[in-house]
Amino acid sequence: MALAPMYDVTDAAFRAVIAKYGKPDVFWTEFVSAEGMNSEGRERLMHHLLFDKSEKPIVAQIFGSHPEAFAPTAELIEKLGFDGIDINMGCPDKNIVKQGSCAALFKTPKLAQQLVLETKRGTTLPVSVKIRIGDGKVEWKEWIKYLLEVEPAAMAIHLRSRKEMSKVPAHWELMPEIVEFIKANSNPDSLPIVLGNGDVFSLEDAKDKVVQTGCDGVMIGRGIFGNPWFFNADKKEVTREEKLKVLLEHTQLFEKLFTGIKNFEVMKKHYKAYVNGFDGAKELRMELMAANSYEEVAGILNNLLS
Repeated sequence: MALAPMYDVTDAAFRAVIAKYGKPDVFWTEFVSAEGMNSEGRERLMHHLLFDKSEKPIVAQIFGSHPEAFAPTAELIEKLGFDGIDINMGCPDKNIVKQGSCAALFKTPKLAQQLVLETKRGTTLPVSVKIRIGDGKVEWKEWIKYLLEVEPAAMAIHLRSRKEMSKVPAHWELMPEIVEFIKANSNPDSLPIVLGNGDVFSLEDAKDKVVQTGCDGVMIGRGIFGNPWFFNADKKEVTREEKLKVLLEHTQLFEKLFTGIKNFEVMKKHYKAYVNGFDGAKELRMELMAANSYEEVAGILNNLLS
């Protein structure tokens, strides 16, 4: 069970909260540009690679389209103490796709291979890829076959095409065929771990999908919003008070780590997820959305929590 990389969501503050209340088997970081890590702007990007030892094992995710940037970035990531490196080949963001990165690599599979090989050249860590099952339509066989030639340690497969974004249900019905295809087309000595991704909103459902499809595990994305207990099998119910206390803890940690680095507005997408499903939630969300600091959030919540 793995935490999916989500930009401006699964940052070091949120991951630390998850590690405390419901740790997955493996964490993924937000993605960071390999080209950026080899530029004068590197220091402004280093916060994406912040992590605490409580999160290990943790995989650093990178993206880009210039192979020469990948080996030195991989070398740095290994020095920072990560346990693996993942290359994002699935993000459908239009600006990133225009650069030839992420989901655009579906159309340049030889380049995708180069990125994996260059990353491997710069590190002894396992190198994995996160992909989608098509570009304009679902067509995954040739794409996956290309990637298997360079023997990634793992493949996290978002079961939608780039064009589908998250607008249609994830195609979990295809996963058994994909798993068998990967087994049939892999070197038996370097069979990749296969993780399914998309539309999984409970740990029970994740476990069922492993049994039903034959994949090795599940990567959880949107299901983690507002629920740091997602991976905690012993936590059956979460009270309003527990949610609000963790919201406050999360906010304090965010401010500690990212003041002057990230805009406080980033926290507010979490408030929408934490504060729902109870009387007065809408009014409380409106108050929190107007806050601009931990001190203001604490002032709003302390009356409720007391």
